[in-house]
Amino acid sequence: MPDLQRREFIVQGSAALAGIAGLYASLAHAFPTRRPGEEVVPWLDQPAENPDPVGIQTQLVWEDMDSWITPNDKFFSISHFNRPTIDEKTWSLEIGGLVKKPLKMTLADIKARPRQEVVFTVECSGNHGFPFFTGGIGNARWAGTPLAPILQEAGVLEKGIEVVFFGTDKGEVTIRDIKMHQNFARSMSLADAMNPDNLLCYEMNGATLPAPNGFPLRLITPGWYGIANVKWLKSIEVRDTRFMSLLMGRDYVTIREEEHNGETVWAETSVGRALLKSAPAKVTRNDSGHRIVGAAWGAPIARVEVKIDQGPWMPAIIDHSEEAEYAWKIWSLDWENPSPGEHTVTSRAISTAGQIQPAMDDPLIAKKHTYWESNGQVTRRIRIV
Repeated sequence: MPDLQRREFIVQGSAALAGIAGLYASLAHAFPTRRPGEEVVPWLDQPAENPDPVGIQTQLVWEDMDSWITPNDKFFSISHFNRPTIDEKTWSLEIGGLVKKPLKMTLADIKARPRQEVVFTVECSGNHGFPFFTGGIGNARWAGTPLAPILQEAGVLEKGIEVVFFGTDKGEVTIRDIKMHQNFARSMSLADAMNPDNLLCYEMNGATLPAPNGFPLRLITPGWYGIANVKWLKSIEVRDTRFMSLLMGRDYVTIREEEHNGETVWAETSVGRALLKSAPAKVTRNDSGHRIVGAAWGAPIARVEVKIDQGPWMPAIIDHSEEAEYAWKIWSLDWENPSPGEHTVTSRAISTAGQIQPAMDDPLIAKKHTYWESNGQVTRRIRIV
């Protein structure tokens, strides 16, 4: 089994600021697909027991999803190395490398800069890659200050092309019999780093960023898988070459067979931007009947379709009451007169560009030999009585 410490990302509870907490509580009561007197029909295919409770401390329980914003105590939490305890009074962020003016900023310095928010659904790229890991996703309102102006202030030199983000968390890594201590590190091109939506984030859902989320500061890169959203930031370094580390060039590399003119070619690609995906979250029932509820994310969503057993694809209704560019869409489908017995429920998302979430037998999924980027169609099993 792969080392589960080399996985993904985010959070665990904290007390929200009073006024903001009230807002998020009201959102939970206003979940668009909730109906009076409904109850959840549990899935038959519950996740297997988690073999790594230290690395994977929290996962989203799909049947419990009842709000567009995921509360901090239900947000998934994963670490690759240790989980550092950081004193914000002595902590600072260094920006260096190929820059004209290296910077060293305290948390107060960063909070004094212009504040910006983004609602962003973060998913671990290995979500649904193991039978015990199906809840590596959540939607939160992240707040901090934009990264781009800080890089501009530091003055990136002309030969600087890559921006590396180092976390405080670290561990021992063995590569080709060489043992080394490495800090968690991920990088992106300078052009990607300068995206105005990227944040140096110190707040989540109206509360101080919790320690499992990367307190006191983390990177938020909307549209990318969780691995790119570096927690417990320590330093940012501009380089003139591509950066390759454990979590860039060895792990979080998708290996896939591709057919080129009748010849099989093995391709290795780095995990980065999130892919189109959807999943059924739960089935509910009340006096009016059954309803299937789910979410879709990873790209601008045009529509979602649902298939029961081997029946036809049916259009789901997407709720538009709460939306954001980088946030998941909540969808639902009324299930009329289901027959008693066991059934399967499958969903697929279709993007505004016409891309369809791949089936599990699609070559994109079937010929993939790693568990990352697990965006194949999700099928759940349920029994109707």
